[in-house]
Amino acid sequence: MEKLNQHSFAQFIASGKKVVEFNAGWCVDCKRVAPFLPVIEEKFASDFQFGEIDVDESRTIAEQYNVRGIPTFIVFEDGRETGRLPSREAKTQEQIETFLEQMAK
Repeated sequence: MEKLNQHSFAQFIASGKKVVEFNAGWCVDCKRVAPFLPVIEEKFASDFQFGEIDVDESRTIAEQYNVRGIPTFIVFEDGRETGRLPSREAKTQEQIETFLEQMAK
């Protein structure tokens, strides 16, 4: 999963289908989902490129996209948001995979 920041974010989402996880180092739920994210990334590699952004390091982007809880997963297509899995629904591998399966269609 590509680490994004204030400078690389816009270029990353500009073209293609991308999934960006908004997270933070102190986030308990982020740490809970982290071990299975590589599995999810591999499973959906033909559908999306994956990136992550730390909300503490890139607060402006988190505010711009109205990210209120973490982890939040946002799907972008050619720079435009096409879907969002908010933190309250992003607690398990199954929830994240179900969301991505819907977004891949």
